[in-house]
This record gives sequence, C-alpha cells and structure tokens, in this order.
Amino acid sequence: MRILTRMQKPCAIFALSLLLLVSPFTGQAEASSIDSAAISSTATNLKGIRYVYGGTSKAGFDCSGFVQFVFKQHGINLSRSSSGQYATGTKVAKSDLVVGDLVFFNTTGKGVSHVGIYIGDGKFAHASTSKGVRVDKLNDPAYWGKRYVGAKRITGVTDVASK
Repeated sequence: MRILTRMQKPCAIFALSLLLLVSPFTGQAEASSIDSAAISSTATNLKGIRYVYGGTSKAGFDCSGFVQFVFKQHGINLSRSSSGQYATGTKVAKSDLVVGDLVFFNTTGKGVSHVGIYIGDGKFAHASTSKGVRVDKLNDPAYWGKRYVGAKRITGVTDVASK
C-alpha cells in the first residue's frame, strides 16, 4: 500500500519543515505593555496582608510570593524565588529606577534574599517578615539602604511617566 504519491511526499516534507521552523514561535506574540501605575496600584492595595513564609496568596505572602502575585495579576509570570527573580529582566541603575522595577536586597549576608516593587518617590512595596505587606523607603539608612543589591526591569512593564 502506497501512502504518499511522488508529488505528495515533497509537499509533506515542506509542510513539516515549515511547521518545525514556526512552531517554537507560536503563542509568543509580542507582549503587550502593562502600565507601571497598575503594577504599583496592585502592590499597594495589598498593604496589610500578613507575612507567611512560602506564602503566595492574599492569605499571606513572603517577599517573592508577593512580587510574583502582583505581576501575575497583570499577566506576567515570574520565578518563585527572589534569586530567580533577580536573574530575570534587565539591570537598572538605582538612579534610573522607574515605577514597576524590582528592587533586591541582601538581608541574610548570603546574596539576594529579599525583593520588592519600586513604586516611585524613593519607596518600594514588599512583604516584610515583621509587618507583612508594606511600603518602605528604599534608602532608609537604618536598614534597607545598607542592604540594597540592585534592580531589574521586567519586559512588558511600561513606565507611565515616560509616555
């Protein structure tokens, strides 16, 4: 029994080749821009939710679970850990921070261990182990200023001020 004719075989090979070439890109349409103000609003609207180690929901957050949750509300998937989130995005100088950037800290002496979301005016929203989701000053000389490690900008988040 002959499955393909002489003309069908080259057409089938061409179609399969085209499919193999194009398939890695299916479902990867250009990411629509998320308004950075929307990220900031979502983050600050969660203020007061308690800290829960490993928490990823409104029942309680840890720092990376909080950041992951906020971004997921806007269709952006991030890694679960602060170090994984630090490995994502584009490095940003502290002087160039815009609303929606992720800010990272070393709170344990062992590298990146805490993450928050920059909300402008030198402040960031984060899940604090002692007080839950809150807003603090990035350059607080008593604690955060000394522990700042760096910042990353996540693809798809657009600063409203630059529009």
